[in-house]
Amino acid sequence: MANQEPDLVEVVKDGIYIIRFNRPKRKNAFNDKIMLGLAPALERAASNPDAAIAVITGTGDYFTSGNDLSNFSKGAGSGGGGGASDKKGETNLEQLAQAANGSFNRLVKAFIDFPKPLVAIVNGPAVGIGVTMLGLCDVVYATNRAIFHAPFVSLAQAPEGCSSFLFPRIMGPGKAAEILLFGKKVTADEACKLGLVTEVFPDEHMDQIWPRLHQWAKLPPVAMMRAKGLMRAHLKDKLHEVNDLECKSLAESWTTEEFMAALMKFFTRKSKL
Repeated sequence: MANQEPDLVEVVKDGIYIIRFNRPKRKNAFNDKIMLGLAPALERAASNPDAAIAVITGTGDYFTSGNDLSNFSKGAGSGGGGGASDKKGETNLEQLAQAANGSFNRLVKAFIDFPKPLVAIVNGPAVGIGVTMLGLCDVVYATNRAIFHAPFVSLAQAPEGCSSFLFPRIMGPGKAAEILLFGKKVTADEACKLGLVTEVFPDEHMDQIWPRLHQWAKLPPVAMMRAKGLMRAHLKDKLHEVNDLECKSLAESWTTEEFMAALMKFFTRKSKL
């Protein structure tokens, strides 16, 4: 067990800072270690002089299945018995929502402010934050077996990752509504046509991405940062404003009866699988 890799792996190789979600048995779901560790990892990648670009990917068959909802079931677990215990469970959930709001806000800020080229290699299905973060990446490559799903409304939550602003801008309001309001699942090829994915690769040829990235890592790093800064300059303030608004709405949604009912339904359905 001493040699077990952490839930979030960071490696610098040939000018590339690789950040890898590493909970393959849990479909790379975001637990506290990933949720709290990803922003500092991005900050380390930004300041590392040996890395010209950064890559985010996952271990195993999934990119990430999104936020681990068991965090919320634990937060509300002391409630449910009636009277005082209900109030305690409600207080726990409110505190958890406030804490999650702060950590989530910092995470999205790290994406918004990341100064170097940021590439996502979507090695499998992406859910929730695994989908919305892609709008904040510069280039997105995906395996042809990837599926993209943002089930926010079905779980009585609000969209995040600046997706409420970026998705209509990237794919048009109608297509964005299908994904963010109605939770429509899209394939990698569909996501590419919508503009969320840059290029789709056959799963057995995903290794073809790396020689391309190694070539890009040899480009003048300051010039790349300057170019990205110009591309992002007119959006940055707006993205921070959207992030604050989304996080506020998300934290509010986490304390509603509607969310608790959706959470109970989710775990009841999961236990029957």
